[in-house]
Amino acid sequence: MIPLEVIYEDHDMIVINKPAGIAVHGGISVSGKTLVDMLLEKFPEIRAVGDDPATRPGIVHRLDKDTSGVMVVARTQESFELLKNLFKTRQVEKIYLAIVCGTPKQKIGAITFPIGRLVKNPLKRGVEIPSRIVRPDGHPSVIRGSREAHTEYRVLKSGQTYSLLELKPKTGRMHQLRVHLKALGSPIACDRVYGGKHICCPFPNGRQLLHAQSLAFTFPGMGRLLFEADPSEDFTLAQELMT
Repeated sequence: MIPLEVIYEDHDMIVINKPAGIAVHGGISVSGKTLVDMLLEKFPEIRAVGDDPATRPGIVHRLDKDTSGVMVVARTQESFELLKNLFKTRQVEKIYLAIVCGTPKQKIGAITFPIGRLVKNPLKRGVEIPSRIVRPDGHPSVIRGSREAHTEYRVLKSGQTYSLLELKPKTGRMHQLRVHLKALGSPIACDRVYGGKHICCPFPNGRQLLHAQSLAFTFPGMGRLLFEADPSEDFTLAQELMT
């Protein structure tokens, strides 16, 4: 098991670099040790913190199981409420790195398709695209409960097979970055849920190459805070292999 990497801690919060391959908390389809298990071992005081401390103690926001990077965890109930409100009111600036298949036509842009649940598979998300626009796979998705979603992107490096993108999500919908990049025609490399039938992936059985690089927000009494986390070895190696 990869040890828990703590980037920062004080009375109010714990900031970690979440490893890929570990679910944030337990659930029906989750097996093995979770991030919450690791946090409770090192910070047992968070056991009573949160809206659902029995399942998600201290957890203010989440990353997908195979996404790595910066996460902030509340250490007290007061800080939980403050952090939760910052995320809810979109006062947290989030930057991700992603290695994607191909290269977007525009080097800088924004993806604003609303996101909802797929009717045929509620565990997956899809985008609502105007009828005049054709999906990359040629088949419109039937979704329900669509909500506003906004992702800004910038191509940092491009090649024939892969590109490195910087992503700035302005909203926090489930699977937002993965779904938006799929709709853009450049799904995240190794994403076996949204990558399509012919998934591009530099490694056999590699994980989706998405990394939460930084979080920035203003916290009462502490001013502006910025936390960053370096990508894991597989992400860095994939960058070196980009062609």
